[in-house]
Amino acid sequence: MKLLTAEQMKEIDKRTTDEYLIPGLILMENAGLRVLETIEGLISELRDAKIVILAGKGNNGGDGLVLGRHLINSGARVDTFLLGDPGNLTPDAYINYNILGKMNGNIFLLNKEPDFDRLMIALLSADLIIDAIYGIGFKGSMNDFEARIVQMVNWSQASVLSVDIPSGVEANTGKINGAAIKADHTVTFALPKLGLLLEPGRNYVGTLTVADISIPQPLLIDDRYNLNLIDEGMIKELFKPRVSESHKGNYGHALVIGGSVGMTGAVIMTACAALRSGAGLVTAALPESLVPVLEASVLEVMSRPLPETSYAAISSQAIPAIQNLLGTVSVCAIGPGMSKYQDAKAIISWLLNNSEVPLVIDADGLNALAGEAGILKDCKVPVVITPHPGEMSRLTGLTIAEIQQNRLATARRYAEEWGVTVVLKGNKTVVAYPTGQVFVNISGNPGMATAGSGDVLSGIILGFLAQGFKAGSSAVAGVYVHGRAGDRAAEICGQRGLVASDLLNNLPTVLREFEISQ
Repeated sequence: MKLLTAEQMKEIDKRTTDEYLIPGLILMENAGLRVLETIEGLISELRDAKIVILAGKGNNGGDGLVLGRHLINSGARVDTFLLGDPGNLTPDAYINYNILGKMNGNIFLLNKEPDFDRLMIALLSADLIIDAIYGIGFKGSMNDFEARIVQMVNWSQASVLSVDIPSGVEANTGKINGAAIKADHTVTFALPKLGLLLEPGRNYVGTLTVADISIPQPLLIDDRYNLNLIDEGMIKELFKPRVSESHKGNYGHALVIGGSVGMTGAVIMTACAALRSGAGLVTAALPESLVPVLEASVLEVMSRPLPETSYAAISSQAIPAIQNLLGTVSVCAIGPGMSKYQDAKAIISWLLNNSEVPLVIDADGLNALAGEAGILKDCKVPVVITPHPGEMSRLTGLTIAEIQQNRLATARRYAEEWGVTVVLKGNKTVVAYPTGQVFVNISGNPGMATAGSGDVLSGIILGFLAQGFKAGSSAVAGVYVHGRAGDRAAEICGQRGLVASDLLNNLPTVLREFEISQ
C-alpha cells in the first residue's frame, strides 16, 4: 500500500479531477459518507445520539459539513461549530455549508471568546465529537484560540473521531507543535498519510481506518509515489505453496560468516533464523576454536572452521576458505558477532569485490565498512545492509540525531548512492531500494529491543534470499515477518521478558499463517 505526503495526496486529488473528471464535490460527499459508515459501527443507534462537529474553513471542514447532513438524516442531534467566517470557506465547503443550513442544522460560529460557553455545554453532553478542523495541509502550530478549543475537546469525556488526520498533527512528519486533537478514531481517505504512522502523531490517531472515496485505482498504485506501507497483502504474494516434488536443494544453501570469542550466539541466531525462514541448508563459518560451541547448541546447522587470530576472531587468512565455501552456496551473510578488528576490513572488501552470490551485511560487517562504504557501489551482486542508527552513523558520517530526524530520506539517499537495499532498523524500520522506492514497517513492538533481535532479522532476510526472493522483497518481507514474530512473542511472554530466541520460536507460526492463506 502506498504511503503519501500531503503534497502527493493533493496532487492525486487534482489528477482525479483533471484526468478523470471527478468533481471535488463528489470526493467530499464520499468522504462524509465513509466517516458516517465508521460512526455507524461505533454507535449502534444513531437516532437521538448527540454529536458535535468542529469544522474548519478548508475541505476538511467541508467533509464535516457533509457528515452533519447525513447524521441529521439518520436521526442524530447534531451541533456544528464553524471556526471562522462562512465567507472564508473553500468553494466546495461553502456549498455544503449552505445545504446544511437549509436542513435547519444547528450551525454556530466559533470565532470569539463568548462562543466558548456554548461549545462547552455542547461538549459536556456529546456522545461523539467530530474533529474536522484541519486536514493534511496543516503545518506549524495553532493559534491560542484554536489551541483552547483543542484543549476543551481533549478534556471532554466523549469519544473523538478525526477526519483524515487529527488536527494539529503534520501529515508529512507526524510532528506536533503545541496543541493537537487526541483522537480515539481517525478515518483517512484513499491512502494513509505518513504523519499518521510516525511518532508522535501516531499516538494521537487512535484506531485508523483507510476509506475509499472513489479515487481511481491507477492513481493509488502509481510508482511516482515512492513511499509504501508494508502490509500483509504485500507479503502474502511472496509466499507461494511449495511443490510436492521438492528437496532441500530447491530452497537454497545459506552461508553465515561471523563469530568471535564471546559472540558465538550471534552466528547461531542468524543461522537458525535462516533455517526457520525456509532455507534448505545453512552453513555457519566461524573461528575454528568456536565450532564446538556451535555444534553443541544447534543440530541442524552445518559448521565450517575458519583460520582465526590470536583473539579468536576470523583471520584474513580465511579468505581462500571463504572463497571455496562461496562456490557451494546460493547466498551469504557476514558480520554477526565478528567483532571489530583490522582483518575484518580485508575480508569484507574481498567479499564485496569477489562474491558471485547475494550478500547480507550486518553488525560488525557494517562496522568494518566505516568510512569506506563507497565500495558498496562496486559490488556486482545484490546486497542488503541492515544498520541500526549507530551503524548508519559510522557508515555515513551523519550524527545519529540527523539520521533519526530524516530516516526515510537518509535510507533512500544511501540506497541510491550505494546501489544496495538499506534496512534502517529501529521504530518503524525503513527499507529503501536502489530505485528510490521506500517501505515503512509498522509490525513489531518495543520488547524487540533486545540482544540478538537484529541477528534474527538478518537470518530471516538471508533465508528468504536463499529461497529465491529478490533482495528488496527479502528485506521487506523480512522486517514484516520479524515484527510479526515479535508481536506474537509479546502476546505470550510480554515485552519486558521477550528475548531473541522467542522470535525464532514464533517464526514458524507466523509463516504458517501465510501458507494457509494461499
